[in-house]
Amino acid sequence: MEPARVPVPSDGELLDAYSTAVIHVVERVGPAVVSIHQGTDPGRRRGSGSGVVFTPDGYILTNAHVVDRAERLEVTLTDGSSHVARVVGVDRATDLAVIRSDRELPFAELGASASLRVGQLVVAIGNPLGFSSTVSAGVVSALGRTMRAQGGRALDNVIQSDVALNPGNSGGPLCDSRGRVIGINTAMILGAQGISFSVPVDTAKWVLGQLMTLGRVRRSYLGVSAQTRPIPRALARHHALAAESGVELTAVEPRGPAHRAGLRDGDIVFAAGGKPIGSIDELQRLLGQWPVGDALTVRVLRRIEMLELIVVPREAPT
Repeated sequence: MEPARVPVPSDGELLDAYSTAVIHVVERVGPAVVSIHQGTDPGRRRGSGSGVVFTPDGYILTNAHVVDRAERLEVTLTDGSSHVARVVGVDRATDLAVIRSDRELPFAELGASASLRVGQLVVAIGNPLGFSSTVSAGVVSALGRTMRAQGGRALDNVIQSDVALNPGNSGGPLCDSRGRVIGINTAMILGAQGISFSVPVDTAKWVLGQLMTLGRVRRSYLGVSAQTRPIPRALARHHALAAESGVELTAVEPRGPAHRAGLRDGDIVFAAGGKPIGSIDELQRLLGQWPVGDALTVRVLRRIEMLELIVVPREAPT
């Protein structure tokens, strides 16, 4: 007896399934996507980008560079209606911002980005080059990318996809096939094809929570300028260090947290908070998660001497 044959979907059936998935996302998320302009006078408006409403009372998530330093904002919905909005908070370190319109608006569901997989279908909705409600679809190309946000801070776990993005897509949502926002589109590489980047929604949730309550993101600050520097092998062997590099302090701010703790120019930080520190990015990452005002144990090399100092970080200036 021959085993029953499993019917293979035809190309047409597969295309229909793909189209159905994209249409579902557009119908579910599209009404919550807005076009953002700085200024409310149509003749004098400048700058444009996209955003996505994530609460019924008009809170909108977008990119920091879309609304940074804006005095007045106008958001336009897919139904053509326009509303005045204000900036709630901006975080340049992640290129994210929250703005608000004092109107009840259609909103999208924020999903989770931790479970994303390479090859997964994703859909971007935005307003590229002034063309409102533009949809593009593709797949997740890579996960865990690191890129530089405004100010040079490393942004981790960035989503790379091949969805088509253009100027004006910035701040718009990247969605999964169930119509949940899993990223905020933030960058593309000019001259490249099929390479686009989005801030993961898990990062956005943490940022928007602070922006909505404080108007800013609190990060710990040591008051130093620094550079990544290799640790000489002889010195590493002498102290039985596994680290090959550390963070050399090139300047210590007078009366700053590091100065008060006794850190000096030329010190090489190789561990903090019980974790190895091999680069500036790793130090910034640690400080971004460390509670402001909590004592931080820092291990440094000063010439040939190993020291352990206690620093109490303060809130980083905006």
